[in-house]
Amino acid sequence: MENKISVQDLIAQNKSKGSSKNVIEKMIPFILVVIASISILTTIGILVTLLTETITFFTRVSFADFFLETEWNAFGQDPKFGIISLILGTLKVTFIATIFAVPVGLGAALYLSEYASDTARRIIKPILEILAGIPTIVYGFFALTFVTPLIRSVWPDLGSFNAISPGLVIGIMIVPMIASLSEDAMSAVPQAIREGALGLGSTKLETALKVVFPAALSGILASIVLAVSRAIGETMIVSLAAGSSPEFSLDFTNSLQTMTAFIVQVATGDATYGSDIYYSIYAVGFTLFVFTLIMNFISQWVTRKFREEY
Repeated sequence: MENKISVQDLIAQNKSKGSSKNVIEKMIPFILVVIASISILTTIGILVTLLTETITFFTRVSFADFFLETEWNAFGQDPKFGIISLILGTLKVTFIATIFAVPVGLGAALYLSEYASDTARRIIKPILEILAGIPTIVYGFFALTFVTPLIRSVWPDLGSFNAISPGLVIGIMIVPMIASLSEDAMSAVPQAIREGALGLGSTKLETALKVVFPAALSGILASIVLAVSRAIGETMIVSLAAGSSPEFSLDFTNSLQTMTAFIVQVATGDATYGSDIYYSIYAVGFTLFVFTLIMNFISQWVTRKFREEY
């Protein structure tokens, strides 16, 4: 007869053998908390650094002058720190990128979700997402050496540095974000809804635009907001192709400067530690941080406001 082992004996054996296991089991939650805290601590560290140096800047430069003045000339004999010019330059480039990327990205998402076969989707979607992996410095040289000369061949009055060329290239860069996230949102719409619309006599296009698109609206809007946030924070493309002349103007054809481009200009220049110019990059960086934070809040609000649950 086989020896019968009671449950109590098995528990005792496991306890005797599993002392080291118990130690590991107790350590795992602590290790996971530390790992999860890294991103939070990093964000807090960045925020503290930005706030500390920004406060120092505002002890030297008036808060009102920084946000209300329209002239930015940090390197002049009489420095001017009116960030509106940098904000306007950033918004001009972002506007061009958005009006290009949104229709292209949504068109690609509609095709992949509603029209493409499985084979076409498996081929096209990875190729489209490769655009997101191209280094931005490559995009910058592409805008400067290819897109700008191409546009100037048709529009000779366009400046060598302008908002249109980097805006278009940033639009190309954020297309995969809009297309991929929007396609995921559309694919999440139940097939039964499509079949119901088709059964009522809707065409495939009507079903896509009037049924699937509204049903996936929260994901689509969130993808657009995140893409716009990415465009606002783009650095190398605008540094190479937009120029370094901050202007309070709505002209898209001449040189401009964005917030990120100014930070690059100072960081790679001869700004003396502790000077007004040195501290200005933190003030500009904090402003950019606030812009990005607002865009993230808008994205979360849009997701909650328009979410459809099936």
